[in-house]
Parts: sequence; C-alpha cells; structure tokens
Amino acid sequence: MRTLSLFRHAKSDRDDPALPDFERPLAPRGEKAARAMGAWMERNGHRPDLVLSSPSERTRATCALAFAALSEAPRLAFETALYLASPRQLLARLAAVPSEVEHLMLVGHNPGLHALATTLVGSGAPDLRALLDDKLPTAGLVIIAFDAAKSFADALPGTGRLVDFVVPKRLPE
Repeated sequence: MRTLSLFRHAKSDRDDPALPDFERPLAPRGEKAARAMGAWMERNGHRPDLVLSSPSERTRATCALAFAALSEAPRLAFETALYLASPRQLLARLAAVPSEVEHLMLVGHNPGLHALATTLVGSGAPDLRALLDDKLPTAGLVIIAFDAAKSFADALPGTGRLVDFVVPKRLPE
C-alpha cells in the first residue's frame, strides 16, 4: 500500500512587506505548530521513506522543526519545481517517484497542496473529508492511502482513501 502525506508549511511571518515571498520565515506560532506536528508524527509512527519539499524558507524551517522530533530523520530533498506548484505539477512529480518508495511526503504550499488532496481523496471518514474540503490550514497534514497502487504513478484522482487529517489547532496542548 502506498501512503502519501501532504504537509503544508507552518504559519509564516508577514511582518516585512519588502521580503520576497520565497524568503518569508516562520512566525513564532508557526514554529510551535511545526514542532507539535513533528511530535504527533513521532507518537503515531508517521515516518515517510522520502520527503520532497519546496525549498522556500518557510518549508525548510517547517521540515527542520518537525523532523527534529522524529527518532529517525527521513530522506529529504528540496526541489525548486515544488515551490507554489499546481496540482497538475504535483501529480506529475508523484508519477516520477521510484516504485520502492512506500510512504512519500510532500511539503509545500496552498492552493496546490489543498487542491491535490481534494482531487486525490475518493473515500474516507466523512467528517474528515468535510474538514479537508473546507481548507488545508498552515501546518496541516493530510494522510492518504492508495490501497491498490503499485507505485505513485497509480495515485489517480479519486483513488485515495483519507486516513487522517491533522491540524495543530486540534492537537492536545
């Protein structure tokens, strides 16, 4: 079974309007959320084989803080093409993932990640699906299983099962 995790970067700091979007750092709230999500991943055994991330400052910081909580760091690659990627671009990247990867995580941005999640999910708990349909907030984590997929090239629209949808706001303090 293939598992795809979609992890949106944590809340960024918008205090400096002169700073280019790509270089925006995390806000203190975002730093706290990234650490909390990493702790959740560790407690729940959620360790991807491979993480592909946008190289923006806020995605790099999200990865660093979240993965510091894992007992074993995943393989991590930063790819320029993932910065503000569209769902179509993300699907194309999924199709190119080597077949030996069982659990892949993409770390990136909305609206692409949210649109990809809602495009891929065809089943799962109705309450979680309704929450996901509404929005993918910062530091939100969507976990999708593809039960019959032999590779991520088989991750087609509507074929995924929503396993979990975790957001910092719903984690225990």
